[in-house]
Amino acid sequence: MRLEKSAQPPKEPAARWKLDWVTWGFVVLVVLVVGLMMSGSLRRSSHITLPPPDESQGQAPEDNPSAVRGPTVIEVTPGTVQAAIGSLARPEAYRRTVKVEQLWTGGSGIYETAVTTAGPWTRTDRTIGSGHVRHTITGEDRTYIWYDGDSAVYEGPAGGISADAEQSIPTYEDILELPTEHIVTADYRTLSGLNCIYVETAEDRGYVLRYWVNVDTGLLVAAEKLLNGNTVYRMGAPSLELIEEPSESDFALPDGRVLLGA
Repeated sequence: MRLEKSAQPPKEPAARWKLDWVTWGFVVLVVLVVGLMMSGSLRRSSHITLPPPDESQGQAPEDNPSAVRGPTVIEVTPGTVQAAIGSLARPEAYRRTVKVEQLWTGGSGIYETAVTTAGPWTRTDRTIGSGHVRHTITGEDRTYIWYDGDSAVYEGPAGGISADAEQSIPTYEDILELPTEHIVTADYRTLSGLNCIYVETAEDRGYVLRYWVNVDTGLLVAAEKLLNGNTVYRMGAPSLELIEEPSESDFALPDGRVLLGA
């Protein structure tokens, strides 16, 4: 009588164990891929990346070489928007046209101002009534004003006359000096294809102010003032031409003096 060899133990459990590891590995890979996709797509529009105010920011301290370098991410909210705008920098030299519209009951007025800026100097050329053109050149502490056809030039301390005031536009100080509690809305928006920081104030004696500041140039590109829900002031300057070499003729006075580089 021949004895049969005993059957080998079934290998099914080992195969199943190996299959389970392959399955779990595939599941983990899928989870990682989905996580990466979600982290790249779910970005809040209220966050922007701004350049550091100066070269010293974003650098690792000498006593902490492992500190993270790079731009600072600022969340634009009513509480942080003033710091965000304060960290922006305007171009050194540029040209643009600022259009301002003032509205009142039964009428409105529109005027455009050609603006040329080079370093501390800003020139404005605005056509006023009767076709006259008013020219101004404003620096850090001096201002010059004259009209077409006149050889006489008013010259005096800039005082409260700023380049922004000559353009009839709000300045940074109008935004940065607002009490935080007066800012009701602050976020990141696109206007005419430009990435902007948007600021809106609470109603004060019927007035509401709105600002759009270009993140890339630091320039105010639009503003509105509303009174009891009606627009009474509107400003817009969406286009901009950067200047590589400013022309001295743009900053020459009728008497021949050239202010650029003075």
